[in-house]
Amino acid sequence: MSDRWLKIALAVSVALNVFAVAAGATAYVGARRAEAQIADQRRPDRGPPILQVVDQMDPAKRDQVREALRASALAARPDFDAARAARRQAMEAAGADPFDQARVQGLLEQSRLAEMRGRARLESGALAIFSGLSPADRKALAPILIRHGKGERGGRRGGRDAGPPPPPAPDAG
Repeated sequence: MSDRWLKIALAVSVALNVFAVAAGATAYVGARRAEAQIADQRRPDRGPPILQVVDQMDPAKRDQVREALRASALAARPDFDAARAARRQAMEAAGADPFDQARVQGLLEQSRLAEMRGRARLESGALAIFSGLSPADRKALAPILIRHGKGERGGRRGGRDAGPPPPPAPDAG
Protein backbone atom coordinates (compact mmCIF):
# COMPACT_ATOMS: atom_id res chain seq x y z
CA MET A 1 0.00 0.00 0.00
CA SER A 2 1.34 3.40 -0.89
CA ASP A 3 1.64 6.38 1.45
CA ARG A 4 -1.21 8.08 -0.32
CA TRP A 5 -3.66 5.23 0.36
CA LEU A 6 -2.56 5.03 3.99
CA LYS A 7 -3.26 8.75 4.43
CA ILE A 8 -6.69 8.39 2.82
CA ALA A 9 -7.51 5.37 5.01
CA LEU A 10 -6.36 7.27 8.10
CA ALA A 11 -8.50 10.30 7.19
CA VAL A 12 -11.55 8.09 6.60
CA SER A 13 -10.95 6.30 9.90
CA VAL A 14 -10.63 9.58 11.80
CA ALA A 15 -13.81 10.93 10.16
CA LEU A 16 -15.75 7.79 11.07
CA ASN A 17 -14.49 7.90 14.65
CA VAL A 18 -15.45 11.57 15.02
CA PHE A 19 -18.89 10.76 13.61
CA ALA A 20 -19.29 7.83 16.02
CA VAL A 21 -18.28 9.95 19.02
CA ALA A 22 -20.69 12.73 18.00
CA ALA A 23 -23.52 10.22 17.51
CA GLY A 24 -22.80 8.65 20.89
CA ALA A 25 -22.73 12.03 22.64
CA THR A 26 -25.98 13.04 20.96
CA ALA A 27 -27.65 9.79 22.01
CA TYR A 28 -26.38 10.21 25.59
CA VAL A 29 -27.64 13.80 25.87
CA GLY A 30 -30.98 12.86 24.30
CA ALA A 31 -31.43 9.98 26.73
CA ARG A 32 -30.64 12.24 29.71
CA ARG A 33 -33.18 14.82 28.52
CA ALA A 34 -35.84 12.15 28.04
CA GLU A 35 -35.15 10.75 31.51
CA ALA A 36 -35.41 14.22 33.02
CA GLN A 37 -38.74 14.84 31.29
CA ILE A 38 -40.12 11.51 32.44
CA ALA A 39 -38.96 12.13 36.00
CA ASP A 40 -40.50 15.60 35.92
CA GLN A 41 -43.83 14.20 34.74
CA ARG A 42 -43.80 11.61 37.52
CA ARG A 43 -43.37 14.15 40.30
CA PRO A 44 -46.00 13.53 42.97
CA ASP A 45 -47.32 17.10 42.78
CA ARG A 46 -47.79 16.88 39.02
CA GLY A 47 -50.74 14.92 37.73
CA PRO A 48 -51.56 14.03 34.16
CA PRO A 49 -52.20 16.83 31.67
CA ILE A 50 -55.52 18.54 32.35
CA LEU A 51 -57.02 17.76 28.96
CA GLN A 52 -56.21 14.09 29.54
CA VAL A 53 -58.11 14.31 32.85
CA VAL A 54 -61.02 16.01 31.07
CA ASP A 55 -61.06 13.25 28.45
CA GLN A 56 -61.58 10.68 31.22
CA MET A 57 -64.61 12.50 32.62
CA ASP A 58 -68.23 11.53 32.11
CA PRO A 59 -69.08 12.30 28.47
CA ALA A 60 -72.02 14.45 29.56
CA LYS A 61 -69.69 16.78 31.50
CA ARG A 62 -66.60 16.46 29.29
CA ASP A 63 -67.70 18.85 26.55
CA GLN A 64 -69.05 21.37 29.05
CA VAL A 65 -65.81 21.39 31.02
CA ARG A 66 -63.65 21.58 27.91
CA GLU A 67 -65.71 24.50 26.55
CA ALA A 68 -65.67 26.30 29.91
CA LEU A 69 -61.87 25.89 30.19
CA ARG A 70 -61.47 27.23 26.66
CA ALA A 71 -63.74 30.21 27.39
CA SER A 72 -61.84 30.95 30.60
CA ALA A 73 -58.51 30.84 28.78
CA LEU A 74 -59.80 33.10 26.01
CA ALA A 75 -61.11 35.58 28.57
CA ALA A 76 -57.69 35.70 30.26
CA ARG A 77 -55.69 35.91 27.04
CA PRO A 78 -55.81 39.73 26.68
CA ASP A 79 -54.38 40.09 30.19
CA PHE A 80 -51.48 37.75 29.42
CA ASP A 81 -50.91 39.49 26.08
CA ALA A 82 -50.79 42.84 27.90
CA ALA A 83 -48.35 41.38 30.44
CA ARG A 84 -46.03 40.17 27.68
CA ALA A 85 -46.26 43.50 25.84
CA ALA A 86 -45.43 45.48 28.99
CA ARG A 87 -42.49 43.18 29.71
CA ARG A 88 -41.17 43.64 26.15
CA GLN A 89 -41.49 47.41 26.53
CA ALA A 90 -39.64 47.22 29.85
CA MET A 91 -36.85 45.25 28.19
CA GLU A 92 -36.55 47.86 25.44
CA ALA A 93 -36.67 50.72 27.94
CA ALA A 94 -33.99 49.07 30.08
CA GLY A 95 -31.61 49.16 27.13
CA ALA A 96 -32.37 52.78 26.23
CA ASP A 97 -30.03 55.66 26.88
CA PRO A 98 -30.62 57.44 29.18
CA PHE A 99 -31.89 54.75 31.52
CA ASP A 100 -35.24 55.63 33.08
CA GLN A 101 -35.56 53.37 36.11
CA ALA A 102 -39.01 54.68 37.03
CA ARG A 103 -40.38 53.89 33.56
CA VAL A 104 -38.92 50.37 33.54
CA GLN A 105 -40.21 49.73 37.05
CA GLY A 106 -43.66 51.02 36.06
CA LEU A 107 -43.77 48.77 32.99
CA LEU A 108 -42.75 45.75 35.06
CA GLU A 109 -45.47 46.59 37.58
CA GLN A 110 -48.01 46.84 34.73
CA SER A 111 -46.85 43.44 33.51
CA ARG A 112 -47.23 41.85 36.96
CA LEU A 113 -50.69 43.35 37.45
CA ALA A 114 -51.86 42.18 34.02
CA GLU A 115 -50.54 38.69 34.71
CA MET A 116 -52.30 38.63 38.09
CA ARG A 117 -55.55 39.70 36.40
CA GLY A 118 -55.15 36.86 33.91
CA ARG A 119 -54.47 34.33 36.68
CA ALA A 120 -57.50 35.63 38.60
CA ARG A 121 -59.69 35.14 35.51
CA LEU A 122 -58.40 31.60 35.04
CA GLU A 123 -58.94 30.77 38.70
CA SER A 124 -62.45 32.27 38.73
CA GLY A 125 -63.30 30.28 35.62
CA ALA A 126 -61.97 27.11 37.24
CA LEU A 127 -64.03 27.68 40.38
CA ALA A 128 -67.15 28.25 38.28
CA ILE A 129 -66.47 24.93 36.54
CA PHE A 130 -65.87 23.17 39.86
CA SER A 131 -69.29 24.16 41.18
CA GLY A 132 -70.98 21.79 38.72
CA LEU A 133 -68.69 18.79 39.18
CA SER A 134 -68.61 15.76 41.43
CA PRO A 135 -66.03 15.66 44.24
CA ALA A 136 -63.95 13.13 42.27
CA ASP A 137 -63.91 15.34 39.17
CA ARG A 138 -63.05 18.40 41.27
CA LYS A 139 -60.17 16.52 42.85
CA ALA A 140 -58.90 15.43 39.43
CA LEU A 141 -59.07 18.99 38.05
CA ALA A 142 -57.77 20.74 41.19
CA PRO A 143 -54.14 20.87 39.92
CA ILE A 144 -55.14 23.58 37.44
CA LEU A 145 -55.22 25.92 40.43
CA ILE A 146 -51.45 25.60 40.87
CA ARG A 147 -50.25 25.18 37.31
CA HIS A 148 -48.42 28.03 35.64
CA GLY A 149 -48.32 27.02 32.00
CA LYS A 150 -45.11 26.41 30.03
CA GLY A 151 -42.77 27.94 32.57
CA GLU A 152 -44.00 25.76 35.38
CA ARG A 153 -41.20 23.23 35.21
CA GLY A 154 -38.48 25.85 35.32
CA GLY A 155 -37.90 25.81 31.56
CA ARG A 156 -36.92 29.11 29.98
CA ARG A 157 -38.10 31.10 32.94
CA GLY A 158 -35.85 29.21 35.30
CA GLY A 159 -38.45 28.49 37.96
CA ARG A 160 -39.23 32.14 38.57
CA ASP A 161 -41.97 31.30 41.06
CA ALA A 162 -39.51 29.65 43.42
CA GLY A 163 -39.93 32.28 46.09
CA PRO A 164 -41.18 35.73 46.92
CA PRO A 165 -40.26 38.60 44.62
CA PRO A 166 -37.26 40.68 45.59
CA PRO A 167 -37.94 43.88 47.51
CA PRO A 168 -38.25 47.06 45.44
CA ALA A 169 -35.08 49.03 44.91
CA PRO A 170 -34.72 52.09 47.14
CA ASP A 171 -35.43 55.42 45.48
CA ALA A 172 -32.23 56.99 44.21
CA GLY A 173 -33.54 60.52 44.36
